[in-house]
Amino acid sequence: MSRKNVIIIGAAGRDFHNFNTFYRDNEDYNVVAFTATQIPGIESRKYPAELAGANYPEGIPIYPQYELAQLIPELNAHICTFSYSDISYQEVMSVSAIVNAAGADFLMLGPAHTQIKSKKTVIAVGAVRTGCGKSKTSGKIVRILNGRGIKVVAIRHPMPYGDLELQKVQRYETIEDMEKNNCTIEEMEEYEHYVTNGNVIYSGADYQAILNEAEKEADIILWDGGNNDFPFIRPDLMITVTDPHRAGHELSYYPGEVNLRRADIVVINKIDSASPDNVQILRENIRKVNPDAVVVDAAYPILASDPEVIRGKRVLVIEDGPTTTHGNMKVGPGIFAARKFGAGQLVDPRPYLVGRLKETFETYPGIGTLLPAMGYGKEQIKDLEQTINNTDCDAVIIATPIDLGRIVRINKPATKVNYDLQEIGKPDLDDLIGSFLERKGITGRI
Repeated sequence: MSRKNVIIIGAAGRDFHNFNTFYRDNEDYNVVAFTATQIPGIESRKYPAELAGANYPEGIPIYPQYELAQLIPELNAHICTFSYSDISYQEVMSVSAIVNAAGADFLMLGPAHTQIKSKKTVIAVGAVRTGCGKSKTSGKIVRILNGRGIKVVAIRHPMPYGDLELQKVQRYETIEDMEKNNCTIEEMEEYEHYVTNGNVIYSGADYQAILNEAEKEADIILWDGGNNDFPFIRPDLMITVTDPHRAGHELSYYPGEVNLRRADIVVINKIDSASPDNVQILRENIRKVNPDAVVVDAAYPILASDPEVIRGKRVLVIEDGPTTTHGNMKVGPGIFAARKFGAGQLVDPRPYLVGRLKETFETYPGIGTLLPAMGYGKEQIKDLEQTINNTDCDAVIIATPIDLGRIVRINKPATKVNYDLQEIGKPDLDDLIGSFLERKGITGRI
């Protein structure tokens, strides 16, 4: 039987992992192309031969997703495998309709075919949408494990936006490691809190190779998920973070519901700023699809390094990019800080946008009166800096996970907003992780 031609539909992450784990050495299939979306500038390149393996000596081309309907007949594709995350069920099935209408089958690979087994114990943190609070939850877990004398090494969901061959395995232990690897703002936001607290984090393009390296120095592997994707590595404990500001999305976005249904622990985050009705809807949905999960309530208290920069001022609020674009969040810690500390006015950045930030607002017109910190490359970072400095405002609220002032020069007063996970009641994560470690017979070095 001849090999079936496959197009993998992705966004520079799950797509490469699905290829590596399921298709790379599979003689039943021939991957003829990847398509790419969500992330600017990742199409029109190749998945390199070094990573693609012996069956693909020329590498594999990557096309923009909007060309999918014409690519299917041109490349004689029999199957299109959907391989990216944080997308509504309506959008998923719209892509399926395009694929089926063009003559191909639509496929979605699940954990059974794509998760890698580790020799070490694995704790995974995922979410039902991007921007639920995975990073702060992961940070709390690392502190718990470190406090028990357990060496934890984090592995982050991929963000391979640069040279894929160079990004096969990336290890970060210092700020200098991030500078050496020309990290984007999005990457720094995910890595910086680990390295500044003395921990190691891996990421890259080939997760079997990454896992092999991480296992050499870890007692426990922490999987830190991206968007609402399910883990690449099979977890022994699955923790899923939810967001009552988007109640209902936990049952209507792919593959977030997978994470919810597979969770051992579900964190309901941001209870302090969400409506009680939304919190209750979320509780009922959790109970409906995963009644055995332990639920942890949590708040996201907001602090500002200098509240007086905000009080009574016309402020520009800068929020996390992915959360406020494809994450569909119209409010975030910066907006909450503006309300809490008495800002006089939120300034709309749209009249002052330059360069690729104009494209961002065209692609996501519902962003609202805030500025997403888009920085997938030097050009976007320059556009972000110029937009901030062009904006007619009195002050800037920086609500990104990293201090943006370290990356761009801001020509007006600015204050950094900080926030962290704060559990409410018992059991909390310390109790639950302690019980898990006891069941596993894992003891620390203290």
